[in-house]
Amino acid sequence: MLMRLQRLYREAEEATEAYNATEARLKRQRAEVARLTAGLTKARRALALSRVDAGRLAREQYQGRTELSGYLRLLFARDPQRALDENYLLEHAARGRAGTLARLAGGEKRADALAAASRAALATQRSLAAKQRKQRDTVRARLRAVEKLLASLSREEIAALAELERAGTDQAQRDLLESGALGDLPVPSSGVRGAGGSPGSAGTSGSPGRPGPGAGVRNDGQSGGSGEGARTPSRYGDLALRYAVRQIGKPYEWGAEGPDTFDCSGLTMQSWAYAGLTIPRTSQEQWRQLRRIPLRELRPGDLVVYFEKATHIAIYLGEGMVIQAPRPGTRVKVSPIAANPLLGAVRPDPRAESLDPAGYRPPALPAGATDGADTGYGEATAP
Repeated sequence: MLMRLQRLYREAEEATEAYNATEARLKRQRAEVARLTAGLTKARRALALSRVDAGRLAREQYQGRTELSGYLRLLFARDPQRALDENYLLEHAARGRAGTLARLAGGEKRADALAAASRAALATQRSLAAKQRKQRDTVRARLRAVEKLLASLSREEIAALAELERAGTDQAQRDLLESGALGDLPVPSSGVRGAGGSPGSAGTSGSPGRPGPGAGVRNDGQSGGSGEGARTPSRYGDLALRYAVRQIGKPYEWGAEGPDTFDCSGLTMQSWAYAGLTIPRTSQEQWRQLRRIPLRELRPGDLVVYFEKATHIAIYLGEGMVIQAPRPGTRVKVSPIAANPLLGAVRPDPRAESLDPAGYRPPALPAGATDGADTGYGEATAP
């Protein structure tokens, strides 16, 4: 039953990230359509002015006021200097007329090209909008399947599934820490919920007898633990991390970018936007475009990417913990880094230096920061 539920969540995440990718493309396409429309309007105005000038030239030609009549006057001029002056003026007038005709021809070509580009861009926009509607319907169908399955379960069965999920996360976290993939983080003797935490840590609101947030990050904002715990974020990463901490407790909503609800990549994107850096909208593009780093080099503020096709993402808090928007029905929370199958990590600001550990204080976590389900979702066949 747990595997079936997780599969449905993964399918919903796949559809959500596909929807997000199309939404990002649609925004860019709308901006392109607006740019082309503005350019076409400007070109048409310039073309109208050129046609007015061309009409004036045609009238002058019809009335006999052309360069030819001027050259005839020049032929019979008695004053040589005056003849030279008139010759200069006639050549200048001829160049002006040629320029007017060239502008008219060029304006017509430019207006035609912009009109064709505008039509093509609008057609692309309509195609993307239709694709987005289809993906939206797919997400809703996946979520209805989740709701149907949950509605068929008793309260005891749901509690058993949640406990099984937590046990799986604890074991995955322990295995990761013991592997040394995160460096020299300590492995607690029991109740793995982070690297440096212990069961019943102060300031948490987990289940009785279950470990608190751990990871050596206490709710008073001080950092415990050793080893990697001394690693600090950059000034950008610090801003992004503090923004993410302030979002803890807000609901997950697919396709949401805040400020009241978030999906996984919406949270990471907005966290780094708050720090002043623009990163891509989707988890796949964040994984593809940002600088990849080894897990043992993680510093707070970096992004941790999950599942084979990078369909889930979180922001690293430090000492083996992340802040994430897990899935529908959950809220933004602190989770063990191994809550989902790890793909790797990326750093939005690879050239920025880390803050001085002597003066850095990690952000204080609110009560209940670790409450709720940790597992997100992803799909091997995601785009």
